[in-house]
Amino acid sequence: MASDAAAEGGGAAAAAERPAPARPRRVVEVWTDGGCSPNPGPGGWAAILVSGPHRKELSGAEPHSTNNRMELTAAIAALEALKGPCRVVLHTDSEYLRNGITRWVKDWLRNGWRTASRQPVANRELWQRLLDAAARHEVAWRWVRGHAGDPMNERADRLATEARERLMAAAADRPAPSSRRR
Repeated sequence: MASDAAAEGGGAAAAAERPAPARPRRVVEVWTDGGCSPNPGPGGWAAILVSGPHRKELSGAEPHSTNNRMELTAAIAALEALKGPCRVVLHTDSEYLRNGITRWVKDWLRNGWRTASRQPVANRELWQRLLDAAARHEVAWRWVRGHAGDPMNERADRLATEARERLMAAAADRPAPSSRRR
């Protein structure tokens, strides 16, 4: 830090005058999951947030999505639900999510949101939302094997599936638009 201040020409005195960034106090463990059936198709997402004795479950669904979009949406919803800066350990069974946020995004930003093959990054708007949501927290991204017995991962999977099924049931209950013309 002192070398940064010296490089800016302010020296140690200027560094001492700058307020230290807020340090997250609370640790929150998060488990996320998302998926579609079929893919692409109707999708559901879920997140479970645990901090000490407190637990919050979030879920939602979209009529037309992909597995990857639902995985991203779950992580975004979890991070946006936190009221202040936190230390977050986010567990995901999505290698797309974990690799994207920990490795690929650096290159995408450097390449103007283009992949190594110069194609536009898929789901760019969600990646940007995820970066914004993660920026105020200290996030450790942990990959867990899906459907391998982790109780919280299994719970997140059930919540995402239930959200998708509720959406599909509600759509099936709606009357079809009339084909008669007036």
